[in-house]
Amino acid sequence: MSLQSIKIGKKNIGDKHPCYIVAELSGNHNGKLKNIFNLINKAKKAGVDAVKIQAYEADTITINSDKKDFKIKKNNSWGKYNTLYKLYKKAQTPLKWLPLIFKYCKKKNITVFASVFDLKSLKILKSLNCPAYKIASPEITDIPLLEEVAKTKKPMIISTGLSNFKDISLAFKTISKFNKKIIILKCTSAYPSKIEELNLKTILDLKKKFKCLVGFSDHTIGIQIPILAAAIGSNVIEKHFVTKKAKTVDSFFSLDEKKFRIMINNIRNNEIALGKVNYNISKSSKENLNGRRSLYIVKKIKKNEKINNSNVKSIRPSFGLHPKHLKNILGKKVKKTLEVGDRVNFSYIKL
Repeated sequence: MSLQSIKIGKKNIGDKHPCYIVAELSGNHNGKLKNIFNLINKAKKAGVDAVKIQAYEADTITINSDKKDFKIKKNNSWGKYNTLYKLYKKAQTPLKWLPLIFKYCKKKNITVFASVFDLKSLKILKSLNCPAYKIASPEITDIPLLEEVAKTKKPMIISTGLSNFKDISLAFKTISKFNKKIIILKCTSAYPSKIEELNLKTILDLKKKFKCLVGFSDHTIGIQIPILAAAIGSNVIEKHFVTKKAKTVDSFFSLDEKKFRIMINNIRNNEIALGKVNYNISKSSKENLNGRRSLYIVKKIKKNEKINNSNVKSIRPSFGLHPKHLKNILGKKVKKTLEVGDRVNFSYIKL
């Protein structure tokens, strides 16, 4: 199945192109702009295709309330922050940083795009010519937001971690009215995600059902799962990126530069190994072609004696007659005396 190609920045994404690797910076900057710049530098060194930021402030996605609805359960991975507002306040990327981040990425020649959560941040991102927009899992049902983002005509990446099939279908239908550049990311919105809840086969089913590019937004620990997701056909891999030993809101399921590089190298090696459909013998394998079998004299045959299964056999190497001819020469007389180890050849057989 060959799907469309979508370009983000300078790179094409699609089944005929390498997997597009995105480093999600999220709240791993710990509230400091200089940390964002450091993350960008390290992500580029790791070999990512793009970095992604989350363009929101606490006030744009929730309210500062201690009421039950806004409390975070104590057994939640972010339970220590107590309320949604405090968590988002800690993790937010101030909107005033956005121009500085985009300017820095341009200077460093690395693609940056953003998750957009509201019309305020969208307006800023549009002014910065953001090359693509991500819709995070919780926003997939925000139909008015999806419509406005779709109208930008820029590639849209939508995560599915908090949606069922109907939700995905509605989001896809909504965006498709204005924009055909859609990438769906299979996602499990648990932090960290359990491998038994991933169901990566859904990636292939999403491709089949929506006939669009599909990737994987990973929240597992380590590098095994994103490597697997890329190997089975993910067009995009998104993984949280953090500097080594940093303690941040998302560091417990993020990868540092070294592990990110290892992950990318594994994905690239897998892509090389997968190659293309090719039934030809490889160049290096041809050096061992003599390991194939052919017909040889294994017992001395005197002139005018007959060939039989005891004096001719199919053995290695392959310099003699092809084994497919054995039945045709059995019972035939030879024109001259043949010694053990001689190649069988039609020229000295009375056919």
